[in-house]
Amino acid sequence: MANKPQPQDPIAATSKDTQDKLTQLQSAGFGNLMGMSTAWLEAVGDMSAEVVGFVAERIKEDVKTQHEILQCRNVADLQHVQAQFFQKAMDQYRVETGKLVEMTSSKASVAGGDGTGGDGKG
Repeated sequence: MANKPQPQDPIAATSKDTQDKLTQLQSAGFGNLMGMSTAWLEAVGDMSAEVVGFVAERIKEDVKTQHEILQCRNVADLQHVQAQFFQKAMDQYRVETGKLVEMTSSKASVAGGDGTGGDGKG
């Protein structure tokens, strides 16, 4: 009786192929991609948390401003509330942009953005 070849598991084959390609990239000088991936995911998580916190604060400001607008008795009061709202929003967006740029810069150097591939080897 002839032995039939067993069908190869496509998931295992794909996983092995992916591993081989990562090994080739690391050998080509891209450094430890797994470590870079972990640092990158951590950086994305930190930045996402920062953005979510910022959006939550902005929503609170929006609700507060809507309440203040409802309390306005004349056009001058309304203009004052709107001017304060826009000025505060611009200031907060400027500060938040600075934070995100700083986070991006510091995380990029930790994640291998220094040109070494994250392993400290040129």
